[in-house]
Amino acid sequence: MIDMTSACAGTATLLDNLDDEQLSEPTPCAAMSVAALTSHLGGLASAFTAAAAKQFGQSTDSPPEISEDLDADWRTSYPERLRAMAAAWGDPSAWEGTSRAGGVDFPAEVGGLIALTEVVVHGWDLARATGQPYAVDEDVLKAVLPHVTTFAEGPPVEGLFDAAVPVSEDAPLLDRVVALTGRDPRWSR
Repeated sequence: MIDMTSACAGTATLLDNLDDEQLSEPTPCAAMSVAALTSHLGGLASAFTAAAAKQFGQSTDSPPEISEDLDADWRTSYPERLRAMAAAWGDPSAWEGTSRAGGVDFPAEVGGLIALTEVVVHGWDLARATGQPYAVDEDVLKAVLPHVTTFAEGPPVEGLFDAAVPVSEDAPLLDRVVALTGRDPRWSR
C-alpha cells in the first residue's frame, strides 16, 4: 500500500491556484490544454476513487474522455475528488483483489500505481504549464519510478505515454519519472 495523500494534496493545490486565463494554455501533455488536463484530473479522481472501493459503473467502465468542459463547481469539486481518491486508496482493501478503471480490469495493486502515477505526472504537467512550484515526496517517486520504467522499456502504448525522453542517470528523480513518460523535463511554456 502506498500513501497517496501528499501527491493528491499537492496536485489539488495546483488546481486551487489556477487562474481562468491559464485554462487555454498548452501543457507538456500531448496537445492537452490546461482546461483539458484539469477536466481529466477531475474525471480520473472520480474513476480511481470508485476503483479503490470496487464500485464499478460508468466512471470505471468508460475510457477517459479528453474535453475542455469543466464542471461548474470544478474549483472546489476537483480538489475534493483528489483528496477523496487519496482517502479511498488509504484503505488497505483498495489494494487487494481486482479493480477497474477506463474500462480495463487489473490487479488492484496495479490500479493504485496507475492512479498515483496519473496524479504525479499530470501534477507536473499542470505545474509546468502554469508556472507553479511542484514537489513530490521522494517515497512517492520511488514507488512510481519502477511503474513508469516498465512502460518505457516496451513499445509506446498509444494514448498512455510517448517514447521516453533521455535524461542523465543522476537527474532528479521527478525529472526521470516524467522523462520515462515521454515528457521533456526542460519543457516550459
